[in-house]
Amino acid sequence: AGTIMNSNQCYEIANPHCLFSTGAADKCQVTVRQPRYQKAEYSTQTVSLPCDFSAPQCSLSKLQVLWFRFFTNKHEDLCTPRCTNDQKFKVKISENSTSLQINDLTVNDSAVYFCGIAFSDSSSLHSKQTGGGTILTKREFNCMIVISTLLLLYCTAVFTILIVYKSKRQS
Repeated sequence: AGTIMNSNQCYEIANPHCLFSTGAADKCQVTVRQPRYQKAEYSTQTVSLPCDFSAPQCSLSKLQVLWFRFFTNKHEDLCTPRCTNDQKFKVKISENSTSLQINDLTVNDSAVYFCGIAFSDSSSLHSKQTGGGTILTKREFNCMIVISTLLLLYCTAVFTILIVYKSKRQS
């Protein structure tokens, strides 16, 4: 129930009707879901970015989890599948989900993080997919809030002292 072609034709034109030597089409199909946003307060040191996937009819023995991040002007391969910095990044995998743990979180880690799921032994066009990306934002410590609060307290104290001083002078 499909066209039999040699594997070169299949890869060149990405024909979904290709059948290989097994005589049956590879039905591995992956879907990946990531939350759209994740915020981290300035005091947060570690964050975990979740990624859920479903992979019916895929061989879990050949599962590869990949993580990338994109900045405004560049991108980084973080874990493909080994992590480039084992102290900074850790990948955790369970049956239908994975997560990227980011340690020593800084404002410079704010980026769009993509989770990729691939089954290396599958020839299916849908066996390698990425999620929609999670926008991670880490807030800086805002010293303006602290300075404004201290200035308000100072002004209130000075104003109170002036009122007390004037009321004593008038009596």
